[in-house]
Amino acid sequence: MRCFAADLSVSEQVGDGYYASYPHALLWYGSAASYVDLQPSGFTTTTARATFGTQQAGVGSGPATGNQYHALLWNSSASNYIDLHPTGFDYTACVGIHGLQQVGCGYGPATGNNSHALLWYGSAANYVDLNPSGFTASYAEETNGSQQFGYGKGTATGGSYHALIWNGSSASYDDLKPSGFQESYIIGVGGSQQVGWGRDTPSGKEPHALLWNGTAASCIDLNPSGFTYSDADGTNGSQQVGWGHGTATGGNDHSLLWNGSSNSYVDLHQFLPSGFTASWASDIDELGNISGYARDTGGNYHAILWQVPEPATLSLLALGGFALLRRRTA
Repeated sequence: MRCFAADLSVSEQVGDGYYASYPHALLWYGSAASYVDLQPSGFTTTTARATFGTQQAGVGSGPATGNQYHALLWNSSASNYIDLHPTGFDYTACVGIHGLQQVGCGYGPATGNNSHALLWYGSAANYVDLNPSGFTASYAEETNGSQQFGYGKGTATGGSYHALIWNGSSASYDDLKPSGFQESYIIGVGGSQQVGWGRDTPSGKEPHALLWNGTAASCIDLNPSGFTYSDADGTNGSQQVGWGHGTATGGNDHSLLWNGSSNSYVDLHQFLPSGFTASWASDIDELGNISGYARDTGGNYHAILWQVPEPATLSLLALGGFALLRRRTA
């Protein structure tokens, strides 16, 4: 079985695992043995992309959906789910959740078959199309419960993807594309921070991980020395995680942790067993625990949870830094 961890909160992690040829959405509670298979009856494939509290968000398809992909919202079990797919759509996916809000994207006759960023409030009927005027495509990746974050493109952006923030409606957006970058994407949020990546031309230099604090001018390039490629996917408001490769990694993808600047990075791959050849960090919670996945020498993928030491021992272990991170694999 191949496993991928996509998101986490303080007490749980979500992602998917492959049984035979199809993925099943999975929920963990900090160990491999604790997993819950979230795939409902009538579905052939499901993936969980985000978690908040006792709810999980993702996408699935099967006979129950007419074999179309539908955005899904679970409450910690396979049978306790809501189909968020609105009328007029052929495809929807939910990839972010916080509080009462869920975000993602969808397309169909209702959107002229263009992908539009979507905001839900817990039901298929209660959704908002966030695609702004002047945009041909948009995607919402995250929400903090009041704002929505992602990217879009159209005549308003000269045809390039720009990082966007919405405040609950299509007309309320702000463009966060930083100076010096032609493309930019917000992938993760936490506290007042947003993370993602950008590059100067669509087909030019490889992407650099980026960090924002709510404005285009606040953007920080997190790409470390010795890396040709980097991507930030999660933040807890003070630290950022993602991955990258370059001469510093021997050309292999390595999971990375930053503390707000390019030169502050820690290569998390060094804390994995020697049998892993590549790794990717996807999110970090408020305690500093990090979810992601890694590939072993046999080509198998494992969900990974990097854990900080218990608070009672943290002060004694501070000089060891992140070498004292524990890992769990599923």
